[in-house]
Amino acid sequence: MGRPIRMRRQATLASLAAELGVSRTTVSNAYNRPDQLSPELRRRVLETARRLGYPGPDPVARSLRTRKAGAVGLLLTENLSYAFRDPAAIGVLEGLALACEDAGVGLHLVPASPGRDDVAAVHRAGVDGFVVYSVPDDDPHLAAVLARPVPTVIIDQPQVEGVDRVGPDDAAAITELAEHLVGLGHRQVGVLCMRLGRDRSDDFVSLERQRSAHFHVQRTRLDALAKAFDKAGVDWASVPVVERFDHTVDDGASAARQLLTAYPQVTALICTSDILALGALAEADRRGLRVPADLTITGFDGIADAERVGLTTVRQPVLEKGRAAGKLLLASADHTQPRIITLETELRIGTTSAPPRTMEEHWFGP
Repeated sequence: MGRPIRMRRQATLASLAAELGVSRTTVSNAYNRPDQLSPELRRRVLETARRLGYPGPDPVARSLRTRKAGAVGLLLTENLSYAFRDPAAIGVLEGLALACEDAGVGLHLVPASPGRDDVAAVHRAGVDGFVVYSVPDDDPHLAAVLARPVPTVIIDQPQVEGVDRVGPDDAAAITELAEHLVGLGHRQVGVLCMRLGRDRSDDFVSLERQRSAHFHVQRTRLDALAKAFDKAGVDWASVPVVERFDHTVDDGASAARQLLTAYPQVTALICTSDILALGALAEADRRGLRVPADLTITGFDGIADAERVGLTTVRQPVLEKGRAAGKLLLASADHTQPRIITLETELRIGTTSAPPRTMEEHWFGP
């Protein structure tokens, strides 16, 4: 039989201090407040720690002592993979990470899958504050975040009285896009929108559902579109709107297929995200429709793939959105009023929008 393996007892802060002949505070400062030690003393502490196998101060014990976790929580009510797959979410995540890097704190993702009411992940999160990214106003995870005694900043939605928020002026941004289409002469339009509530719906949307949507960004954009086209003489009740619960290119394509099959006379598809618009472009190509000669398609976000294909869209600074939210959360100044940061947007006219086809073109075209 081989000899039993003898495990060396792990060094502690106290044993390391005794080995060096210094105080525990000196050892702690080598890790947490290096400016309090001379470079030579700090080097000696760290070298001895490596030799003795001391792993550093216990972060749990430190957080209990300081009542600081040293991390920011990001709540998004999506599967975790969404944060690394959706281009707009990636931009927000990068911006927030940059703000955390600048402040020397960590970032803790708190995903909550759609439709799940278990808020334990929010309660367990050891964070000093939350950034909430685009959730419905009736989400139980949001309620759990707001119940915790830590600062909170909301990105995009919802609007909660007394809570800091960062986002664009969605109504003004999409109104400018609508006026562009109206100016081109489009009156027979259709809309593809992202989910309006926590319940799954992949179908045409009634006026009642539009007006009662719990995702207020989508509700705001639809309301602004309704007002802009009503002003142009279009009865919004006659405009087909198709909702998709999931946010993928394939869902955008299936939504466009559903709408164009039922309303082939539509001359423009207004999509409330670039992802849906990219799907609509794929469906138009599958049908042999020329964009923009036969069908105008627009988006919202300004992601790289949209720019690559020349999509007419509203660009919003998604990276700056995350960075601004992080800076707002980590700002030390006390404030008595909620802070609202409204980010600038830009209408980018691409190659996917043009005047609608005439009746003759529609009749004799391919």
